[in-house]
Amino acid sequence: GSLIGGSDYKLIYRHYATLYFVFCVDSSESELGILDLIQVFVETLDKCFENVCELDLIFHADAAHQVLDELVMGGMVLQTNMADILSRLHEQNKMQKAEAGISAAPARAVSAVKSMNLPQQLRDMKLPDLPQAIKDLKF
Repeated sequence: GSLIGGSDYKLIYRHYATLYFVFCVDSSESELGILDLIQVFVETLDKCFENVCELDLIFHADAAHQVLDELVMGGMVLQTNMADILSRLHEQNKMQKAEAGISAAPARAVSAVKSMNLPQQLRDMKLPDLPQAIKDLKF
């Protein structure tokens, strides 16, 4: 069959257990190079998810995209060293967790103020509740 856009593109795929990884590339790309790139992608996903399966990709598509973003950007291969990719992913996860801690800071500040030895008027002051969406966040 023909791909959208004519014959300037080709599909290169690799099959692992129940998963197929398909890359659409320029017709000038090296097929072996792309197969190696798919191999690095899958091995990195295996490290991230401890033996990647279909459900990991369905429920954690954002993490799979993060891995792919570390490999390729703007059609250019950026990095194929799995240790470097995993290191960057761990750094990003630490930053996300730190940002999540910052979002909980207002509640901690209110709790600290309430526990301080302040005059009765200040301690009895009613503060508005946090929106339910913030209370429902799980970290």
